[in-house]
Amino acid sequence: MNPKTAIKGRGAQVNVHNRFFELSHEMRDDFLEFCRKEGEISDKNKTQYLEVFPKTIVNKVESPDIGMMYSMNSYQGCEHGCIYCYARNSHEYWGYSAGLDFERRIMVKKDAPKLLEAQLKKKSWKTHPIVMSGNTDCYQPAEKQFEITRQCLEVFLKYKHPVAIITKNALILRDLDLLKALTKDSLIGVNMSITSLSENTRRILEPRTTTIKKRLETVKILSENRIPVNVMLAPIIPSINSHEILPLAKAAEEHGALSIAHTIVRLNGAIGEIFKDWIHKTLPDRAEKVLHQIESCHGGRLNDSRYGTRMRGEGKIAEQINNLVKLARLKYFKNKAMPKLNLSLHEQYKDGQLRLF
Repeated sequence: MNPKTAIKGRGAQVNVHNRFFELSHEMRDDFLEFCRKEGEISDKNKTQYLEVFPKTIVNKVESPDIGMMYSMNSYQGCEHGCIYCYARNSHEYWGYSAGLDFERRIMVKKDAPKLLEAQLKKKSWKTHPIVMSGNTDCYQPAEKQFEITRQCLEVFLKYKHPVAIITKNALILRDLDLLKALTKDSLIGVNMSITSLSENTRRILEPRTTTIKKRLETVKILSENRIPVNVMLAPIIPSINSHEILPLAKAAEEHGALSIAHTIVRLNGAIGEIFKDWIHKTLPDRAEKVLHQIESCHGGRLNDSRYGTRMRGEGKIAEQINNLVKLARLKYFKNKAMPKLNLSLHEQYKDGQLRLF
């Protein structure tokens, strides 16, 4: 990618058309030339935080491929800018593009803690683990300012309710006090996403995420405090990080992780167009090779929406990847597993304190 024309600190380099809109917006060459001559900035590339007011915060997950029943997201959009992120498509429902808008227009749900508390207090609510970051990272840069995730963890602790977290940010260590308190009653599990051991790969795939070194240190610190950690090797992208499966698993185990999980990349919806634009600009020498190998995992397409195969793929390359992950589990995680979360306490604490009768 030409550093002079690249949009710095962003994964996507374009704003693709929103499929729900009749009209589209584009940055024309003549406008860019005008800005150059006038010495003006055509794109300020700033992140905007927009407050939104949802009526509920806990979502039922219908997909049988995902190991969760309920999720919640404190933020919509994610400044991490991971180029492969499946959540990009959800930004279109808010009227924005799945490309740059997803990274630069972050919707903030300040009422999330109150909405969560109301959900947990319902008589009809049956205790199930709720996953924070089912869609976008609850510890993305916005969390440093708004602290919504921390407030939600305080609610989970107050009501003794099980919660799982998916993140790729070392900011989670800010809340170590709450995580340790939740761990005492087996109410917390952490999933740390680590897709590469190479900083060069991380910078182009996930431009505003925590460094790999800090992520591994985070796994170690959490594990030393007896907080169970699973490392997500997700997604595996052929010819980008597929050769790192065994080294990644080894590093995860050495830093205290109890298990690993993986998916094979699939470029659903608008992500296919965003990814193709990105890879031709960023890795032009191997762009077609990578795209063809992704297609070979999904029946000749960049995406496969079929339950049961979409996350693991099919074909020779997918088979090789899945077998390597099996080998990694046998080699580094034999007789290890994430503990089950405690579902037995919440009913006694539905009013925020222990029920004696």
